[in-house]
Amino acid sequence: MQAKYTTYRIPKGESLFEEEFSIEALSKMGNPLEQLSLLVDFEMFRTPLEDALLTKMCKSQAGRKPIDVVLLFKIIFLQRYYGLSDHQIQYQIIDRTSFRQFLGIHNVADIPDEKTVWRCRDILTKCGTFDKLFDQFRAYLDAKGLTFNEGKIIDATFVEAPRQRNTHEENKQIKEGKGDDLWKDKPHKKSHKDIDARWTKKRGENHYGYKNHIKADKKTKLIEKYHTTDASVHDSNVIKPLIEEKDKGQELFLDAGYEGKEDVVIECGMIPVICERGHRGNPLTDLQKANNRIKSSTRCLVEHVFGFQEGAMHGSLTRYIGMIRAKAVNALTNLAYNIFRFVQINKYHPQLISWMW
Repeated sequence: MQAKYTTYRIPKGESLFEEEFSIEALSKMGNPLEQLSLLVDFEMFRTPLEDALLTKMCKSQAGRKPIDVVLLFKIIFLQRYYGLSDHQIQYQIIDRTSFRQFLGIHNVADIPDEKTVWRCRDILTKCGTFDKLFDQFRAYLDAKGLTFNEGKIIDATFVEAPRQRNTHEENKQIKEGKGDDLWKDKPHKKSHKDIDARWTKKRGENHYGYKNHIKADKKTKLIEKYHTTDASVHDSNVIKPLIEEKDKGQELFLDAGYEGKEDVVIECGMIPVICERGHRGNPLTDLQKANNRIKSSTRCLVEHVFGFQEGAMHGSLTRYIGMIRAKAVNALTNLAYNIFRFVQINKYHPQLISWMW
């Protein structure tokens, strides 16, 4: 079949300033990483990163100089935000101009390989550094005036883990807390077994892994504190670890799953605001339903937090094994959320930020 047109526009050849043109085009379209770089100085994390990484990764001053620790953390940050594996993050840095601009990398030869990224993340995990980074950024938010004592919200979400293929007897021993006694003659197999994750069922759906329990500020939707448990722990059993001294006297909004825990909240010095739940033979009255709608209009704000983590951050999950790594994943997830939430507040609610600090 003969083509209707015999000539077409020929793509232009590579330009000497192609990278600059690409960056300019991304900026005009609204590059989120460019906005992030303008508002958040990752240099604030240098000290705890050097304390963990330079001690473990650099045994002497001889040989090749180490990769900048802030650069490595920014790679891990991108990896968590976009839900990428070690191999994928290396590929995407090579492929994406926006990633290289954010990292300050201009030469492909300067991109750390996937093994370096894995080793760095593993060291930060074992040192508990992600918790320190979360606390440091929270102090930064406090200095910006983003701490409002107008109420808090507590809730939890599942963090799915790789499902294990164990026998019934093996699962029984793990549930009894005797997982360390298994596979002693097969150390390689044991290293791939998660003896900390647990099964649970919610609304007829099975879940395997862990939970990320959080306390968020009612006004800013910033995460102030978090706690990690296995998936079998009920949400209502994790209240005290999330409440701080400064929370006393404030309202604490919770869903109906926390019903019956009012005394725990009061013991911690807070005012419980819990949605009521109807029971067989004792349904909710119209007044109770109306009150629940008022309470839910505030309590549901915490779902925006989990919605961002599930949607924009490509899911609450862990690719790794064990409670220590699950805690690190939750810390990094919550830190990444707070950083992007801070950018959103600057863009949409700048009146909340105090620059006099």
